[in-house]
Amino acid sequence: MSTEPAIEESIEAAADTVGSAWPLHSFVTANPLAGFEDQPFHEAVTEAEQVLGGDGYPSSDVFRRAWESGRIDPEALRAELTANGYDSDPEATLDRMATTDTSDTVETAPTATDRVDAVLTKWLAAFLDQGQAEWPMPNREQGFYDAFRTVAPHDGDIPDNEAIAELPDQPADAIRNCLADYPVGQWQDIFESQLAALPGWTGFLKQRVVDDDAWQSAYPTTVEGYLAVRLTLVDLFDAPIAPAEAHEDADTPTADGPLPLPEVWLTAWEATYRSELVDALTDASPSTGDASDDGRPDAQLVFCIDTRSEIIRRHIEAAGDYETHGYAGFFGIPMRHTEHDADVTVDACPPILDAEHRIADRPTNDTDGQHEAYERWHATVETGKKAVKTLKSNAATVFSFVESAGVGYGAALAARTLLPGRVYDFLEYADRTVPDDHEVRAPTVDYNPDSVNELREGLTLEEKVEYAATAFDLMGWEQFARVVVFAGHASQTANNPFDSSLDCGACAGNPGGPNARVLAAICNDDAVRAELRDRDIDIPDDTVFVAGEHNTTTDEVELYASDVPETHHADIDQLRTDLATARAGAAAERAEDMGADADSGVRETERRAVDWAETRPEWGLAGNAGFVVGPRTLTEGIDLDGRSFLHSYDWTTDADGEALEAIMTGPMVVTQWINTQYYFATVDNAVYGSGSKVTHNPVGNIGVYQGNGGDLMTGLPLQSLMSADETPYHQPLRLSTVIHAPVERVTDVLSEHDEVATLLDNDWLSLTVVDPQQDHRAFHYTDDLSWTPIDEPPTARPEQTNSPTVADD
Repeated sequence: MSTEPAIEESIEAAADTVGSAWPLHSFVTANPLAGFEDQPFHEAVTEAEQVLGGDGYPSSDVFRRAWESGRIDPEALRAELTANGYDSDPEATLDRMATTDTSDTVETAPTATDRVDAVLTKWLAAFLDQGQAEWPMPNREQGFYDAFRTVAPHDGDIPDNEAIAELPDQPADAIRNCLADYPVGQWQDIFESQLAALPGWTGFLKQRVVDDDAWQSAYPTTVEGYLAVRLTLVDLFDAPIAPAEAHEDADTPTADGPLPLPEVWLTAWEATYRSELVDALTDASPSTGDASDDGRPDAQLVFCIDTRSEIIRRHIEAAGDYETHGYAGFFGIPMRHTEHDADVTVDACPPILDAEHRIADRPTNDTDGQHEAYERWHATVETGKKAVKTLKSNAATVFSFVESAGVGYGAALAARTLLPGRVYDFLEYADRTVPDDHEVRAPTVDYNPDSVNELREGLTLEEKVEYAATAFDLMGWEQFARVVVFAGHASQTANNPFDSSLDCGACAGNPGGPNARVLAAICNDDAVRAELRDRDIDIPDDTVFVAGEHNTTTDEVELYASDVPETHHADIDQLRTDLATARAGAAAERAEDMGADADSGVRETERRAVDWAETRPEWGLAGNAGFVVGPRTLTEGIDLDGRSFLHSYDWTTDADGEALEAIMTGPMVVTQWINTQYYFATVDNAVYGSGSKVTHNPVGNIGVYQGNGGDLMTGLPLQSLMSADETPYHQPLRLSTVIHAPVERVTDVLSEHDEVATLLDNDWLSLTVVDPQQDHRAFHYTDDLSWTPIDEPPTARPEQTNSPTVADD
């Protein structure tokens, strides 16, 4: 009887153990334990520790610092301890946890499995390389398994390497041969342990197969082919094939028993943060229905729900009569984008969606000769980059390159090291004197029926109308200013393999400016506006939509307003002035948060943006802990300390609940991915992160090693999470979501989406609803679609001169 179906089914089930990983040039934050989300959190981290070797909870030292700094409410902690049968003395339980903390790893001599990993990672790096290697691996077009069969027989590091040339034509047959001594019922456990041995490479392989991008099309691989190679090497090196027997910890709680002690502390810490957040929002809720008689704001700006947007939004609103909104940073356009003269395309949408439209940058009408200036500058820069790369990598010319260019090249490196601020000034000067890309290029928004690409180019009128209407419906939009800005976001950093981790997560680790430009172009289309009026979305004739991009490193907001009509020039000039004021305030706040002088905030952020020795250009989404879904009036005036994702939503404009459903099944799930990525990388950076940037070794344009080989490190580096060695800046808390809506409406969404309810039931995130129809009371989700009321109805928010805060000191 054929065993091939058993192999396929066992591999598919085993592969769920390892989370997917994306290449660094398109870094996607995702839960590294995504395959365990069908289990309660405390059971999942216990199983993951056995399989992957990673800790699932903060150490006792981290809990102690949180306790001593007042971040954990004593009453909440003692209640949790008592409810789970533990000593109610916090100090005693901290001491108990300290005795079970994982000790430092003891160096041991390399094992046979280590030698398998060393050989395998060498060949994986060669095969999966995306253009970094000057001498690529031969026969890659045959696929990983076949290429390995033809090339690896020449590898002297493999014992009996001649046997590789005799491997069967099909990888399934090679796997079957290696497992001849093991029953079929044990295969899944074997596959699971072998895939978990190098989770970084496995996760990247999994995602590459799913994405089926240009690299996968040109050089295909499969998880089955990878396992066939790995098991062959395991056999040749005489390494263990089956996993060692796992032993049950006597203190491990059962599903119906008390929670583990670290889970109790974590729950109390999260409850403390959540209580402060919910209290502030319930106090604000009665004011959300107040009618505003202020008329149209001077401008409205839509930012990504990203936690970094919360800071700049506060400062913009303080700078003038401005209204801000939060929306997923891909602006609802699931698109594949191609920049001008780019070699690759990027899917600028969340990984839970498939790109549906191909958008390319095309030349605009040239009325003032800008195209020629731009093309001349662009060609000069690209020629210089290619020449330097060729000279540096060519053995015949490298010495002459150093001799001829050494002084100038060395001066440039010295300037970046010693005078990064001056380098920033020079780059800014170049930007001012050379036309920007957005001034000479425009996205191809209109549908092109003649497109012959995999995805058709542009959008039909019906699609444009749907994307615009969805955006306004989800945000609960009711009036329009003369200027409406869709501001995507991107980071600015030098010499940083993890730069895409600082870009827009909703755009799959890419800048959000292109998506903003597409939505702005759609909303400026007269035909779209006419169709929107039939949907009761009446955009005034004098409203102009402008795209922009928020630089999260420097807090500069650039407006793409070169084609704004003259009637709106004064509006744009005033907005730019006020954005500069907002930038100064936001940069000062964030510079101080990074230990720098707040008075020099702008200059400090500029330095960090171009200093090639700077390991922490910005904090990214470190600190994220909350997700608030509601109108801006709910959070307006509250300093959320850059820790909350903010999605605009007005329950009164969403009678059928479709907008709420879209938010809970989309952005809420994505923010949970982001949150768990930061959580696990902080809790155990060696397993779920990528260690220090100082010792990173980029490989294949896809990831980094620690040192000169080993597993692909796919998580966040220490500098993105730690303020000092062993001292987390990011507080490892699971996401606390708060929704401003009738609780019945939220329950209806959960009842229709078991996958979201399962995340809540299994404690991967929490959910609290502030119900404006029940005296603005808060209800906390427990499990099985049930809720627990919190406190008593609040009174209306009093007039305040100082804004309330839920930020930690």
